[in-house]
Amino acid sequence: MKTNIFDITEYGAVGDGIVSCTKPIADAISACRKAGGGMIYIPTGTFLTGAIQLYSNMELHLETGATLLFSNDMEEYPPVMSRWEGVDRLVHMSCIYAEKERNISVTGRGTLNGQGKFWWDVLKQDREVKDFPKPHIKYPRPKFISFDSCEDVYIEKVRIIDSPSWTINPIRCHNVHVEGVTIVNPADSPNTDGIDPDSCKDMHISNCHIDVGDDCIAIKAGTEDAKENISTENITITNCVMVHGHGGVVLGSEMSGSIRNVSVSNCVFQDTDRGIRLKSRRGRGGMIENLLVTNIMMDGVLCPLVANLYYFCGPKGDEKLVWDKEPYPVSDITPMFRRMKFSNIIAVNVRASAGFFYGLAEMFIDDVAFDNISITLADELQPGEPDMMAGIKPVAGEGFYCNNVSNFSFNRVTVYNHLGSAYRVGKYQNVDFIACKASSKRSKAEMVVYNSPDIT
Repeated sequence: MKTNIFDITEYGAVGDGIVSCTKPIADAISACRKAGGGMIYIPTGTFLTGAIQLYSNMELHLETGATLLFSNDMEEYPPVMSRWEGVDRLVHMSCIYAEKERNISVTGRGTLNGQGKFWWDVLKQDREVKDFPKPHIKYPRPKFISFDSCEDVYIEKVRIIDSPSWTINPIRCHNVHVEGVTIVNPADSPNTDGIDPDSCKDMHISNCHIDVGDDCIAIKAGTEDAKENISTENITITNCVMVHGHGGVVLGSEMSGSIRNVSVSNCVFQDTDRGIRLKSRRGRGGMIENLLVTNIMMDGVLCPLVANLYYFCGPKGDEKLVWDKEPYPVSDITPMFRRMKFSNIIAVNVRASAGFFYGLAEMFIDDVAFDNISITLADELQPGEPDMMAGIKPVAGEGFYCNNVSNFSFNRVTVYNHLGSAYRVGKYQNVDFIACKASSKRSKAEMVVYNSPDIT
């Protein structure tokens, strides 16, 4: 059976990186759509373009040596209604976009270049000039690849660099595969997350290399201000390398629709701020449950394992509801973390703390197991905050700290080279230590301290 192939050069595209190819690419897509689907073929060369919108039964394929260079003309990214940081609003269309489509793919060994520095610089200028009469960016920046309410999505092999904001952001999608993708954004680029599924079901991320300026992978499910609460479920992440991000794999803080059934396995985290990180706060509601993390190597992270229900970043983060340590009545705005297992993890050169788990005074983090874990604090300690919450102070060389937790089990966990106690527990119900160890020439403190003072 012959595949419909629509070579953009046959519609007038010129691969010199100078002449705009927005119209030829749109013409090729229009012809493909009329034919019922097929491949939009990007040959070797550099093709300058604005936003690209795909439709059902289309594959955007980049040949080896092909580059799609995305324009710095804001007019080429018209506003569309989509999600931005968990809330539905008008945003600039993503560089590659689709809405309510089925069977769409972005494939090949070519490069997608978002020329993000243009957008980062304009954002910085808008932030620095608070009284500027008219913002340079009327809507939030384009994401790189964002498909909204789509089914059967495949993103494979491509190299994606310098995204204007989040790099791959499926929203309300079903059956999404991201395989063998390389994502590189500068470590200091603002909010350039790698892969952010939001209210998606049945998503598989494998064999990817992610080196970005924010979270490498961030799993989300909308905020309390979203029009509807839609869960994120059945996410697998395996065989990935993650570098320099604020977090390796992060769940939340946008999780009002709930996040459940997440498996992370066979991954390496290098110099990320945090490794596995869960974050939320009062007012969000929802729950994160059924998380399995196994066979992980971390090197040079700030804090390998984090779960924090007093996370204060973002809108409303400075309200008393968020930071108050007194118990509040449990309601539908109370978030919950429960049922997690962390196993077969090695973390070395840890900079600040071995682990940090802090539940709400009225909603303890519940049912968490740690098994066969080895964490070694760095010789040269670098103070840092285990996570972002009111009153927390930078620490260096700390062991595990757990507060407002229940049904925690530490089995064959070893902490090396720490300062102070290896394990400190504040308010708790049922915390067990089985065959755990601690070894450090820098500390003569007790291995486990129950009813430990609050560190905030």
